[in-house]
Amino acid sequence: MRTFEPAATAPRISAAPSRIRTLYVLFFFSGFPALIYQLTWQRSLFRVFGVNTESVTIVVTAFMLGLGIGSIAGGWITRRRKINALLLLGMIELSTALFGIVSLAMFEFVGRLVLDWPLPAVAVVNLLLVLIPTLLMGATLPILVSHLVRTSGHTGAAVGTLYYVNTIGAGAASLLCATLIFPYTGMHAAVWIAASINAIVGLGALLAQNRYRERVVEDASSIAAPLQRPILSIPFVMVMAAMGGFISLSYEIFLFRTVSFASGSSSFAFALALAAFLIGIAGGSYEAGTICAKHSQRDAMRKIVVNLTWANVFAAIFLPLITQFAWMSMGVISVALVPIYLVARQWGGLLPYLSELGIAADDRAGMRTGLLYFSNIVGCTMGSVLTGFVLTSYFDLHGIAILLLCGGTACVMLMIAKLDVAVRERLCRGSTAFAVLTMAALLMPSTAGRLLENLQYKRISDHAFVDVVENRDGIITVDTDGSVFGNGMYDGHFNVDLHHDQNGIIRPYALSLFHPAPRDILMIGLSSGSWAQVIASNPAVTSVTVVEINPGYRDLIARRPEVQSILQNPKVRIIKDDGRRWLNRHPNERFDAIVSNTTWNFRMNATNLLSTEFLELAKQHLNRGGILFYNTTDSARVQRTGCLAFPFGARFTNHMVLSESPMNWDFSRWRGVLENYTLDGKPSFNMATANDRAAIDSVLYQYGPAGGQVEDCRAVLSRTADMKPITDDNMGTEWRRYIRLE
Repeated sequence: MRTFEPAATAPRISAAPSRIRTLYVLFFFSGFPALIYQLTWQRSLFRVFGVNTESVTIVVTAFMLGLGIGSIAGGWITRRRKINALLLLGMIELSTALFGIVSLAMFEFVGRLVLDWPLPAVAVVNLLLVLIPTLLMGATLPILVSHLVRTSGHTGAAVGTLYYVNTIGAGAASLLCATLIFPYTGMHAAVWIAASINAIVGLGALLAQNRYRERVVEDASSIAAPLQRPILSIPFVMVMAAMGGFISLSYEIFLFRTVSFASGSSSFAFALALAAFLIGIAGGSYEAGTICAKHSQRDAMRKIVVNLTWANVFAAIFLPLITQFAWMSMGVISVALVPIYLVARQWGGLLPYLSELGIAADDRAGMRTGLLYFSNIVGCTMGSVLTGFVLTSYFDLHGIAILLLCGGTACVMLMIAKLDVAVRERLCRGSTAFAVLTMAALLMPSTAGRLLENLQYKRISDHAFVDVVENRDGIITVDTDGSVFGNGMYDGHFNVDLHHDQNGIIRPYALSLFHPAPRDILMIGLSSGSWAQVIASNPAVTSVTVVEINPGYRDLIARRPEVQSILQNPKVRIIKDDGRRWLNRHPNERFDAIVSNTTWNFRMNATNLLSTEFLELAKQHLNRGGILFYNTTDSARVQRTGCLAFPFGARFTNHMVLSESPMNWDFSRWRGVLENYTLDGKPSFNMATANDRAAIDSVLYQYGPAGGQVEDCRAVLSRTADMKPITDDNMGTEWRRYIRLE
């Protein structure tokens, strides 16, 4: 550790308090556009590169690395003798606004160019796309810290206060996005709102800089408060910052994954959880900044140990709490927000404390803060990759919870080892941390054993699922009656028997009603495999290409005798990919029918398979006379969107059947196909029996013109005349499930 000599006391600066307050207000509002950009940019990039785990990890990692590189750049800038923080903040905000205005168009353009590139190249492109704005965002913290330590004399106080005001702004922006911006304006308007806030903050910073120019001493070596010597080495605090970043981001993934399952992948619930997490981080940063300014470094060291121990306590009760309160239905999300906030609050103070303990408030504070922030971002990046990509593939929610508790306990032990206290106190604190971990490992199986069952059915369940697949692409469960659920929402049923139609299996059987010779079929989504089994068994079908984002469904299908044969069927080709991305990457593929038994219209990213833009993309992949047959999940707005996109079409049960050519709904042809249907070599109907003949007659009547299950597009458009079509920009009903606008 280097010898530290405090700098001379600065002259009295009358304008400093008001200047600093102005800086805080500007940095608070700077957090708004940062969060809006993150949500809109990630969604735009997901639409281009897919929402599979690989793409999600790449996009998030690119965003994080950009912030980390920016922190290094900001630290390098602070090495200059004179830094005008307000001027730099103004320039950064205005530059970010300019980028924001053109960002979505640029993402779309570049995305189309690199669709066929290999995964590492796509990762580099993602980083380059967000490098400029994230670099600018990441540079602000070390620059502003370098400015504030001149008056506070405490690096931790400067980091804590700045982190607080900016992160609380981001948390507020998350709530605004969920309740106002996304439901009422859409993505492009959201970007314009963010750019406008950037511009206002930037201009405000420039005006404030001009106002205070003559009244503030700009000597970077002047310190207005006595300084304390750092008591931890820079390498140690950087390692701790990286570990803290890894565990915090891992908790974010783990907590959001659980909330996603509990809410059925609700965008609104995700935004609430994100807001709770950010506000928790902000609260912890504020508390840490206050303690750093008013208490000793020894107190700060103890506070880290206490906070991280409590973080483990709150994390340990998260799964048991929501398991036992699942009966509150969607109210369980509100229950979950409490431990999410508390866990984030305890971890939120770590970076300010480490800044206080390892960085002197001198002319190198900005550079060292940049290094510390970079270490934290590297840890976050590793958390995104290892937890989101690896741990979720090999551990269930309970296992991930225990692993994160182990990581938190390791951080506690490292900090206890650095405490300058008696051995007895160290042993006491270490024993407490270890006891929390031990109790969690022992009690979690009994208190959260029915976690998935309770959350899915929103009650205290008395039975277990017959099958569960947890992997990095999601959580699939199978109930005792053969119902399949993806991330907590109904996703199909293991049934191909038209005599016992529990799952609307009539719909894939009806393919020959709409098309005279459906030879080449594309299916987006595999789920239980029941639809694929029926379609592949259609005598006219020669090939079925299935694009499924979650390979876990294949594992389930292999264990179910009624559908397992499709895995060996030479007609069937199953591809792991995002459906929209696959279509974009294979522009020359053409099909007689594209079948998409789409998930619920209000789920996160469902718009990617329901929007006008997607329908236009699907249209390009249809042969002459081809049809698009997809699930609307009874959304009138989805139905209207389909009828506006195609000149010919109708609603069949809850599906839309659309084509660019007139369709001949031939019921006699359909009867002939049904009479000769075979599954795994066994006839579906025995036409020698009166019961089976009557069953076919019943099907043809129920789904015929008089059955009430068919509605042509003219009637659909008349019924939905007051509704707007779904677009990529307005995101359909994703943000409107709890805000009743449809």
